Amino acid sequence: MTRISDMLAKGRTFSFEFYPPRDDEEHGVLVETLQELQPLGPSFVSVTYRGGRESRQRTYQLVVGMLQTTSLTPMAHLVCAAHSRLELAEILVDLRKAGVDNLMALGGDLPQGPAAGQGELKHAVELVELARAIGGFSIGVAAHPAGHPRSPDLGYDRDRLAEKLRLADFAVTQFFFRSAEYFRLVDDLLARGVDKPVLAGIMPVTSLAAIPRRAEMGAAVPPEMVEALEAAGDAASVRRTGIELATTMCRELLDGGAAGLHFYTLNRSAATREIYTNLDLAPATFGGAR
Repeated sequence: MTRISDMLAKGRTFSFEFYPPRDDEEHGVLVETLQELQPLGPSFVSVTYRGGRESRQRTYQLVVGMLQTTSLTPMAHLVCAAHSRLELAEILVDLRKAGVDNLMALGGDLPQGPAAGQGELKHAVELVELARAIGGFSIGVAAHPAGHPRSPDLGYDRDRLAEKLRLADFAVTQFFFRSAEYFRLVDDLLARGVDKPVLAGIMPVTSLAAIPRRAEMGAAVPPEMVEALEAAGDAASVRRTGIELATTMCRELLDGGAAGLHFYTLNRSAATREIYTNLDLAPATFGGAR
């Protein structure tokens, strides 16, 4: 079974996200991480895409390499920003020819600079429609529990999410830090007549330096969580507290019926392995922490 929609029809999924390495050093770290995480038996893994020809090739090579050399089921990200419709169609056809069954369809960040092209497709829903026309994909879309930064208000954001999720197979959320945010998102979709699976995005905070970075990435760490982390003491205690907080939220999500957990790994394995162990999802030992 390689289509994520088929997996979700059978039950809950657990998945990991990686980004393509930019140099030999990052490549070595990623190879080690994949070796450490593969024994956990994830339902699938996803590979991000920044846009542009170079990132396009890196994502393609990593996804196809996973298909050919590992037991992992990969999902390729694709953004419509800065691409023509023809370019996007060519990318989709190449992915299908390579045997890629799963796609994350994203709008992507708007390109910067006077020479940057805007692309023909403006929104992710248009990319979902194009992928459906190409055929053969199980398609995921992004969901933002607190609303997309460019949405004028939460109601508008939920309406647009419901629109694209009616055409897609599932959604994966931006990371968040309160389980109530996830359940509110699911309830808002149900109120709009959409009951497609929504996977919860997980990114633990394992250092004080990560607190402002999470806000820059689109999800601010709640004040009560910042207080707990700052009170933890030394770096090791802060890390341990962050893992405990993430584990508690994951338990709440699973107990509440979340369709799946999707771990944003930042190409490292230790935090994900520890949370897996805490949740009794995997054997306790998979090498040293990094």
